[in-house]
Amino acid sequence: MKVNHIAAVLLVLLLPVFDSGYCVEDPFIKMKLGGVRDYIGAQNSLEIDALARFAVQEHNKKENGLLEFERVLKAKEQVVSGKLYHLTLEAIDGGMKKVYEAKVWVKPWMNFKQLQEFKPCS
Repeated sequence: MKVNHIAAVLLVLLLPVFDSGYCVEDPFIKMKLGGVRDYIGAQNSLEIDALARFAVQEHNKKENGLLEFERVLKAKEQVVSGKLYHLTLEAIDGGMKKVYEAKVWVKPWMNFKQLQEFKPCS
């Protein structure tokens, strides 16, 4: 009984410390494991630009297409076995700019890169 009383007193005393910001969690720790999050600065990232170009090239190979990469509009990333990049990009198809969504799976330690999905944005 005395142990429960001590635990309750400690909880009451420490609660303001946790609530005041002294024990702030890192935002990366708070991120849901495997969750998709925005890639900040995607429009200026050479890495994201290269992945989007890769996605268009792979799509053209598979579908015998003639899309020309224009620019990245938005990017998100998801930690899987490596990273899965969710890209929204603009490409030129027959002289018309169109928006597409692509998913590229990357495992840098294995020199692995694979287009998982490529489709017109609805």
